[in-house]
Amino acid sequence: MTAQLIFKMIIATITALFTAIGGIFTPVESTVCIIGHRGYSGMYHQNTALAFKKAAENGFGGCETDVRVTKDGVYVLSHNSSVVLKDGTELEVADHTLAELTAKPLKNSKGFDDVYLCTYKEYLEIMRDNDMICFIELKGSFDDRQVKEIFDIAAETYDLDKCILQSFEFDNLLRARELFPDLPLMLTYGEGDTGYERCFEYGISIDADYKVITEEMVKEFHDRGLEVGLWTANDIFSLSYCKSLGVDYIESDNFAK
Repeated sequence: MTAQLIFKMIIATITALFTAIGGIFTPVESTVCIIGHRGYSGMYHQNTALAFKKAAENGFGGCETDVRVTKDGVYVLSHNSSVVLKDGTELEVADHTLAELTAKPLKNSKGFDDVYLCTYKEYLEIMRDNDMICFIELKGSFDDRQVKEIFDIAAETYDLDKCILQSFEFDNLLRARELFPDLPLMLTYGEGDTGYERCFEYGISIDADYKVITEEMVKEFHDRGLEVGLWTANDIFSLSYCKSLGVDYIESDNFAK
């Protein structure tokens, strides 16, 4: 993290504090939507039904998740290609069936509750029941059939207007654009990535690491009517900085506001 970015974060935090104090007398309304990164993952094991339900209970506006496919073709949620079970067994998602992957609880890094691998459909049901935004990141490359299945499930279970497809893989976004022309799309963009300008040709928004975004980039997207999301603001300094940029979405493990 550069010294310039740290300075901007400190200034943004100080400004936010004075704004909050002033808000005691003059309420300030924020339009940014805070997205639970893999659910309320700061407190509960990531990408589980528990983490998504707790995000809803604690006021997050939506949840981000990571979609993978099992050996028997079921869409499940895991950031990594493998999952670790409570007994220490590590299983590759793509090499095992849903039954094998859910036969035992996951190793719970955030508590003592038994938590299990969550299916994509279960996630959508939780989001639907709580009227939340779905950030759906496809991990790896998906073919046309899979992309169609994933968002047919979303349309049947919830509402495509509440879903935003995210991916580092531009081809995944282009496949979805062909199949679902009205589906909101976001390029996932991190440190070392280049070529975000390609988004402008296809009308694709961006979800960027807050450490690489610039005010100029935010303006470029907003001037074209495209949205900007940032990840992952897990302390008060980064959260205040992200808010100061006037973006549309901020992903956080810890903060709902």
